[in-house]
Amino acid sequence: MSRFFAGGSSDSESESSEEELYSESEEEKSEEELSEDEDEEESTEEDESEAESSDEDDARGFLKPGAKAGASRFLRGEESDESDEEDSKRIVKSAKDKRLEEIDAIIRTIDNAKKINDWVHISNEFDKLNKLITKASQQGDTPKLYIKAITELEDFMNDTIKTEKDSKKKMNATNARALNSIKQRIKKNNRQYEDLITKFRADPDGFMLEVEEIIESVAPVKMRKGAEFEAAAAAIRPGAAADAVEDTGDAAFATIGRGGRTVTITPESIFKQLRSILEARGKKNTDKAEQIRNMERMFDVAVTVYQKIRVLLVLIATRFDLTPSASSFMPVNQWKSAQEEITKLLDILEQNLLYVVREDAGEADDDEQEPIPKDGMPVKIFGSVISLVERLDDEFTRSLQNIDPHTPEYIDRLKEESALYSTIIRSQVYFEKTKLDSSVNRVLVRRLELLYYKPEQLILTVEKLAWSSLPQNVESQITPYSEDEDASRLINSICVGLYNQDNRLFRTRAMLCHVYHHALHNRYFHARDLLLMSHLQATIHTADISTQILYNRTLVQVGLCAFREGMISESQQALQEICGTGRVKELLAQGIQMQRYAQTSPEQEKIERQRQIPFHMHINLELLECVYLTSSMLLEIPFMAQSGSSPDAKKKTISKPFRRMLDYHERQVFTGPPENTRDHIMQASKALAAGDWCTARELIRAIKIWDLIPGTDKIKDMLGEKIQDEGLRTYLFTYGQFYETLSIPSLASMFDMSEGKATALVSKTISNNEIAAALDQKTNAIAFIPGVEYSRLQNLALALSDKAVQLIDSYKYR
Repeated sequence: MSRFFAGGSSDSESESSEEELYSESEEEKSEEELSEDEDEEESTEEDESEAESSDEDDARGFLKPGAKAGASRFLRGEESDESDEEDSKRIVKSAKDKRLEEIDAIIRTIDNAKKINDWVHISNEFDKLNKLITKASQQGDTPKLYIKAITELEDFMNDTIKTEKDSKKKMNATNARALNSIKQRIKKNNRQYEDLITKFRADPDGFMLEVEEIIESVAPVKMRKGAEFEAAAAAIRPGAAADAVEDTGDAAFATIGRGGRTVTITPESIFKQLRSILEARGKKNTDKAEQIRNMERMFDVAVTVYQKIRVLLVLIATRFDLTPSASSFMPVNQWKSAQEEITKLLDILEQNLLYVVREDAGEADDDEQEPIPKDGMPVKIFGSVISLVERLDDEFTRSLQNIDPHTPEYIDRLKEESALYSTIIRSQVYFEKTKLDSSVNRVLVRRLELLYYKPEQLILTVEKLAWSSLPQNVESQITPYSEDEDASRLINSICVGLYNQDNRLFRTRAMLCHVYHHALHNRYFHARDLLLMSHLQATIHTADISTQILYNRTLVQVGLCAFREGMISESQQALQEICGTGRVKELLAQGIQMQRYAQTSPEQEKIERQRQIPFHMHINLELLECVYLTSSMLLEIPFMAQSGSSPDAKKKTISKPFRRMLDYHERQVFTGPPENTRDHIMQASKALAAGDWCTARELIRAIKIWDLIPGTDKIKDMLGEKIQDEGLRTYLFTYGQFYETLSIPSLASMFDMSEGKATALVSKTISNNEIAAALDQKTNAIAFIPGVEYSRLQNLALALSDKAVQLIDSYKYR
């Protein structure tokens, strides 16, 4: 319906209808803004244009969807004068006034909640209030009601916290959690309005009576991307930063922040800047490099010891944050800077023992007042020096994992280990002085893991280099340094210190490192006894992956030690558990072995790569395989000869991998000269089985990998003797059934050994019931007993006894 139906309507009626339409459209518009949280700018010009457009629509006979009340009034005509009077009493309010009313309503709600100490309700209303203030601030200054409200709320919160500490009756858990959550939010929010809050505290009545300035809103000019920063940079006059530095003197510096704003750092504002850096930590689009540069300048500006310690703790942690993920490693220059800063931190802490960095210290809530030691009581600063040292060690290991070991870069990186070791010793001495026992244990484990795999001479060199780089007054009570230091005594003192603490993981790792060190220096019986007394073989499957890898490395080193000492059977038993699986690389964390039909996800592969040990700690896998196959040959060939053509011979094997390789080699139609380690051992095994021990000895001694073992000539001589002995036993097992008597002198000359040694070997073989024979001392010959063959029952009984012995051995040390 249009105005033509109300022909006699007066000008006052048209004006009131226009006001009604205008007020209702304004109400709906403000409601939409509050409900949808849309930031819109309102101006007087827009309101007038909307009113003009509504008049034009009305003149043409069209109404807006929201003008239902106005349309019904035109339809009524002049019949209802009462409704006209009601409409004329309506008050038109702007969106700004309505928003102020809403802010005032929320502030009253917060005041009511404060009366009953309801922090859950206060927290919710505080969030709503900040949302409204965000919109209000975009159209003008911050409302003074809001400044008053947040100031009073902060004072009330501080009083509540103080009362809660002194009171015996605590508030309920839900209310306490709400109080703790809103505490940091209020402090963070009030920092934005510090100047206004200061003015309010100085003169509350005068502050509230001041007339607010009317700021004309200027329509924003759209700029291309990046033009805002260019405009801001152009607005700064040349030399502004230099002037700021000159104004603040030597104890301040100026830097250009985001948006081209000049930020001046002074000793008084260091804590505020550190707080802002900590709050930005972990957020997107944070320029960490700029933060590091600022904190480096902060350290130069810092005056007091407390300021320097706080800056260094944040600076080192921020450097470690530069590594984007666990798959990459920290840049070398940043790592060196972090190492130097940790050394500076330890210097400051050693010179000022009244400042202690502890993990159990409370966080500094008030950064305005710097804590000062009183009555000899140290100031506790929240932080963890041992965590920084551990992260430094982890980043060093990660870099070695990712750098190609066959390049000079790896060698250059490995040279930095001496600086890392010096830092570890320095931190150990500091922890001993401050009596931080848990940190002492953690740093001792790190120190031990840098030493256990090194030879003694290298350990002494590293120790001498590290202690020479430390100040003269640095001394350790657990591991005192002396010129005639013994590497084994040093390792023992570190391990004993870890044995006496309560952490089970540290004790286990210390035990394995101790065993590894003994085995590396050919102390087999010390290593074996220590490993058996620890009973680790029964519980190692419950340990973490890195400890299981260390156990595998220790077991392999014990097997290599037994081989170097000539104990072939013990060596084969120790290496069987690792080498018999076919996953040697994976078990020793020296590479990823791709299994056939294995389904490995990229995440699992990434985790496996992170577990790999650096290349300089690797155990030579080719040497390990050579030792295992040689030991298996010296045990398997006589055993095969003893079993003969028994149907159960194939079921009984000492080394299945060796037996498979030998069967494959025997099936070859043509066998050429040996080309690698396996070929040498397989051909030597065939020669030994045929009784040609000389050929077997030459083939084994021709393997070049023996040159990697210290005392190569001694190893080759030992292997030659072992081949002679096992060749004699193999000969007796193979050809004993064809003899009635066999002269010992002729047997000794056949195998190029003395008669006494041949007699001892034959006697041992007879006493073990390995051959049916007797030793005739008058004629100095072996008398074979013919026709003695075990029945099937006897063979089964012998098999049962062997399995029983194996079962007893497996449960003996559990």
